[in-house]
Amino acid sequence: MLSRNELEKLIIDYGRLMGEKNFTPGYSGNISCRFEEGMLITTSGSSNGYLRPEEIVYTDFTGKSMEDGKKPSSEKLLHIEFYKIRPDVNFILHVHSPYLSTFASAGKSLEAPVMAENVFYFGAIPLAEYGMPSSMELVKNTAKYFDRYDAVLMANHGFIIGSGTIEDAYMKLELAESYAQVVLFTNLLGGAKPLTDEQALAVLALRNREK
Repeated sequence: MLSRNELEKLIIDYGRLMGEKNFTPGYSGNISCRFEEGMLITTSGSSNGYLRPEEIVYTDFTGKSMEDGKKPSSEKLLHIEFYKIRPDVNFILHVHSPYLSTFASAGKSLEAPVMAENVFYFGAIPLAEYGMPSSMELVKNTAKYFDRYDAVLMANHGFIIGSGTIEDAYMKLELAESYAQVVLFTNLLGGAKPLTDEQALAVLALRNREK
């Protein structure tokens, strides 16, 4: 079990890395992790790329701040629902990275089996219907995918991913952003050529054996 200081350092370090990669420009996105009986989450109005310890707040699983003067991210309820549905998830990254956000804004999922590596790590990346940011509609529309998928695109919004470790969540964010870029660029060459059903099933079978 990591201490609060250790968890805060992870959030700050990976937030900075996400900022350097332009995965979380400006004030966009938020980061959280399980902690005690609730979670640590970035505060409202903070910038993931330039976080300070005072911009991370402990909340309970109703979304209530447990620290006076600190307001949790407006997307706190989305994070809470992910944790409730997935006991294996300990860290959540929500970003507005350019290529993933392009697909989200175009209303297009990343479910086609275009690259074997992404079938292996994600199965697919579905697209949740639009919900007003910070609303229960957004939570409802997105959370229905959390039981089957680690990563979800949110229409006209961004991308969310959860994992057992922040390292794994970040690595898969890199993979997903690169995947979106590749799929977008294939359109310049006439469109992607997806794996056949047989090929995709073989990759999924390998994935299940590795679990």
